[in-house]
Amino acid sequence: MQIPENKKIYFLSDFHLGAPDYARSLVREKKIVSFLDEIKQDAAVIFILGDLFDFWFEYKKVVPKGFTRILGKLAELSDSGITLYFFTGNHDMWMSGYFEKELGIRVFEEPQEFEFNGLKFLIGHGDGLGPGDHRYKFLKKVFRNKIARTLFGAMHPSWGIGLANYFSRKSRAATGSADQRFLGEDKEWLIVYCRDVLKKKHYDYFLFGHRHLPLEISLNGESTYINTGDWIKYDSYACFDGKKVSLLYYKK
Repeated sequence: MQIPENKKIYFLSDFHLGAPDYARSLVREKKIVSFLDEIKQDAAVIFILGDLFDFWFEYKKVVPKGFTRILGKLAELSDSGITLYFFTGNHDMWMSGYFEKELGIRVFEEPQEFEFNGLKFLIGHGDGLGPGDHRYKFLKKVFRNKIARTLFGAMHPSWGIGLANYFSRKSRAATGSADQRFLGEDKEWLIVYCRDVLKKKHYDYFLFGHRHLPLEISLNGESTYINTGDWIKYDSYACFDGKKVSLLYYKK
C-alpha cells in the first residue's frame, strides 16, 4: 500500500478498558476517544495491537456491557473510510465476528506482514512470541481451543465475565511492576524473537504491544523494533509518516 501524501499510519495498544474499575477506565476511555478524534484528519490506517479491553468475550447474542464511547468512535472512523486493523491480545482473544460485522474492522489473531511505501512491517500483539514462557503458551492454546470457547460461552455472562475479571486482576497483581523495567536486549523476548526472524527474512519495522513499556530498539542498523507501550501509564503510540516510524506520547 502506498500511503497518500500528508496521511499517516497510527499504532496503539493496551488500553485495558474495564480495569481496574469503572471510574478510572472511563477516564482512560474518554482520553483515548479524544486522541482518536484528533488523528482522524490525517489517519489513513489505524492499527490497534491488542488488549483494547481488559476482558472481552462475544457470546452468541451478548457482548460485554460498557465501552460505548470507544466502540462508537471506532465505528465512526471506519464509516469515514479510515482502514482499521485489530490484533487480538491475551485479554481480548475471544472475538467472533462482532468487530468485523458491526465496526468494519479486520481482526487478526497472529502477527501479519504489511508493506507501506516500500517498507516491510511485521505487526502483532506480541504475546507468546520468542523463547520461554511455556506455561502461557500452553494456556493460550487451551483458551483458543473451540471446545474451551464453547464451554465458556455456555456459562451465564454474569458468571463468565465475573470469573474472567477475577483472574485478570490476579494476573496483574502477580505481574506487579515487572512491566516497568527494561530487562536488557538479551532478555527482552520480543527483541530476541525479532532478531531470530531477521535471520530468515528482512523487515524494516517490527511493531508490537503487550509489553506495556514504550521501546524503540535498533536491531541491526537496518531494522527497528518498536513497542507501543500502553495507555495506563504512558499514553504512548507509534506513527508512520510515510518515511519512518516514530514513538510518540499523547499530551492533553
